Amino acid sequence: MATPILNNEALNVREQSRDDRILLAGLGRKELADALIEFGIDPKKVRMRSKQIFHWIYNYGVTDWEAMTNIAKPLRKSLSEKFSLERPELIERQVSVDGTRKYLIRMAPGIEVESVFIPAVSKTGALCVSSQVGCTLTCKFCHTGTQKLVRNLTAREIALQVMVARDDLNEWPSSSVERKLTNIVFMGMGEPLYNTEEVAKAVDIICDREGLSFGRRRITLSTSGVVPEIVKAGQQTQAMLAISLHAANDELRTQIMPINKKYPLKDLMAACRAYPGLSNSKRITFEYVMLKGINDSPKHAKQLINLLKGIPAKVNLIPFNPWPGSPYECSDWETIETFADKINAAGYASPIRTPRGRDILAACGQLRSESEKMRASERRKLEHASADTNP
Repeated sequence: MATPILNNEALNVREQSRDDRILLAGLGRKELADALIEFGIDPKKVRMRSKQIFHWIYNYGVTDWEAMTNIAKPLRKSLSEKFSLERPELIERQVSVDGTRKYLIRMAPGIEVESVFIPAVSKTGALCVSSQVGCTLTCKFCHTGTQKLVRNLTAREIALQVMVARDDLNEWPSSSVERKLTNIVFMGMGEPLYNTEEVAKAVDIICDREGLSFGRRRITLSTSGVVPEIVKAGQQTQAMLAISLHAANDELRTQIMPINKKYPLKDLMAACRAYPGLSNSKRITFEYVMLKGINDSPKHAKQLINLLKGIPAKVNLIPFNPWPGSPYECSDWETIETFADKINAAGYASPIRTPRGRDILAACGQLRSESEKMRASERRKLEHASADTNP
């Protein structure tokens, strides 16, 4: 299994707005400063100017240069002619009966990603962001894995998913005390650790205290087990770690997660034990999707307990979320509860994740830019209806 190669052309080409101005929203501090120097800002003043503009973009979420009242009008006018503050195109926004919101965002022609806001059950609400368009991992229970990889997302495109959600939730400025969106989880489309450098840059933007201002312990990187990148990602991001595990023996895990053939459980667990900052206050979360008759027996629970020995951990049990053509069923609720009881008895917290957003295909494992397909289908129906009524 080869690691996907970054689309360097896509990453290096300067991104333009729909009116050919250079886009600033989503850039990191250095990239923003470089753009201003190229524009002609005095290098002696660029640090001050970039700090001002960064704060307006990421703390206040402004999309209009006129809002930047501490920058002189003539300079604002000149900047507005060269640079755009616009967001990417929000193609579709769906809201579930449980309040979950799914966004289909067009970053560039042919580059569409889904992200999902999961509203608070207690005092926290999470945004599930994508790091790739499509995926190469082909995990058998995951709908995203049926969509071929198009390319990695840039740090800018990852950060913009957060900004689009903030717009929709009306949560500017970032310094507001009350927020619905408190956590960012890299559990959307793609494998974050096949895009570590851009993900790490995005985390820096998301966590900047003068910008979007998320704490690093409010960020979770979820990986299917890209062993060589795990420690490195922890060093670069200081984020929390989640392992998409789903089986505790190599034979079964390889069946449902082909990546296990390259990075077996022995190597994965060694990387987990070496994760920077690992402690009882910074536990690793092991994600375990409950598949009926596949990985949900008491024997499997015992294997899981033995596998986790010595690792500060908790286990998220995820009822399988069906998708069109999926080969699996969700375990019975009684089976899931029995499994959870065994894990809890061994000293590991094992909450059962309440499925959210199933009705809009926004739940765990269901993301696949499916909204685009649904819209195309709806258009065809309308076209047929029009033809029937206009012979």
